[in-house]
Amino acid sequence: MTTIYLAEDQGMLNTALATLLDLEIDLSVVGTATNGGTALEDIRRLNPDVAILDIEMPQMTGLEVASRLVQVDVSTKVIILTTFARKSYFQQAVAATVNGYLLKDGPSDALVQAIHSVMAGDTVYAPELVRSVLSGSENPLTPREQEIMIYLRQGLNTKRIAQTVFLSEGTVRNYISAILSKTGSHSRIEAINTAEANGWLDV
Repeated sequence: MTTIYLAEDQGMLNTALATLLDLEIDLSVVGTATNGGTALEDIRRLNPDVAILDIEMPQMTGLEVASRLVQVDVSTKVIILTTFARKSYFQQAVAATVNGYLLKDGPSDALVQAIHSVMAGDTVYAPELVRSVLSGSENPLTPREQEIMIYLRQGLNTKRIAQTVFLSEGTVRNYISAILSKTGSHSRIEAINTAEANGWLDV
C-alpha cells in the first residue's frame, strides 16, 4: 500500500483529491493540510511514500516544503501540482529534485499514474508543461512592456499607467497594442493570462 499526503490550500479540492485517491485499492491518504507549515511537520512525522504539494500555499509554498524535505533527508517522494506552467517555478522544482510536476487541470488518472511512476523510480513531468517550459521560447516582451503589463495586472488604466511611468497616454496605448500583438491576444486580460502562463512577468 502506497501512503499519500496531500497539501492543497483550497479545501474543496483537497477533499476531492483525497476521496479520489482513496478509491484506488493500492493508495491510502494518511493526511492532508491547507498550508505548507503544517504539511512539512506532518510529512516529517508521518513519512508518507508520496507527498502531493500545491505550489502556492500559506506559510510555505510547496516548493519550499520540497526543498526543506531534501535538507532533512526525508525519503518521501514529492509531486508538485500547479496551475500555470511558469518557467521560474519549474526551475525551482528541478532544483528541489521533485519527482513529479503536474498541472491541476490534467486528467485525474494522470495523477494516479504519476504516483505509480514515481514509486517505480521515474520522474514525471506533465507533457503540456514540458512543451511550454522546456521549448526554449524566449520572452517576446521588452522590459518596458513587462513593466506596463505588471501595472495592467494590478488593474491600472491607461491614464494611471501613463502617470506612473511618465509617458503619454498615446505611448502607453502603443505599448499595449504591441503587447497584444506579441502575446497573440484580443484583450488585456488574455494577454496577462498568456504572459503569466509562460512566466514572462517573472522577475
